[in-house]
Amino acid sequence: MRRLCIILAATLTIIALHGQTHYEGNIAVGGKAGATLSRVRFNPSVPQTMLPGFMAGVAFRYMEEKHFGLIVELNMEQRGWKETFEGYDFHYQRRFTYLQLPVLSHIYFGSDRFRGFFNAGPEIGFMIGKNTKANFDYTRVWELQDFPTANRSIGQFDLPVEHKFDYGISAGVGMELIARNRSSFQLEGRFYYGLNDVFGNHKSDVFSASSSMSIMITLGYYYRIK
Repeated sequence: MRRLCIILAATLTIIALHGQTHYEGNIAVGGKAGATLSRVRFNPSVPQTMLPGFMAGVAFRYMEEKHFGLIVELNMEQRGWKETFEGYDFHYQRRFTYLQLPVLSHIYFGSDRFRGFFNAGPEIGFMIGKNTKANFDYTRVWELQDFPTANRSIGQFDLPVEHKFDYGISAGVGMELIARNRSSFQLEGRFYYGLNDVFGNHKSDVFSASSSMSIMITLGYYYRIK
């Protein structure tokens, strides 16, 4: 699965770059902000729900006449997970803040005033912050008499982050409204599939896998400078 994602991202980026060598396009800069829903794919699994978060960033876009383009972004994005304790009044969530650099193929279609688009490509990131919220002392779980430890991993509660660098693939669809003053407004839904683990994944570690996934819903603005 990871090899397939990497090959797909590389192929889409090469297609966009190849198109840019044949046609004269336009250049736009802009920004975006929105909400995220994320979780961590643990193995062994951890009972969890999607963790809400925030993201914002800036973007550079080069678009071609023949429906192709390239987008480079620099985003701040919150990710993590929120655990579930069915039948118990415990709450635990762990949030990570990343600086993300997506390089995306941009495929668009439509009129001069309204367009639909599809974005896909590789993404790298670096963790710049983290925090944990819980209504119990997660460093001394064994002292809680009513804590549900049966058939449940507790090693992730205070497990140190081993890999701050992350990489993966993202893909999204959206629509764009183009104004007459070189401005345009976007609505996009995007999915990120992380390919690196947050925590250690050696045989002696708690988890063999702990990679991120997130859904992003954003509003964006572009201003065409060429």
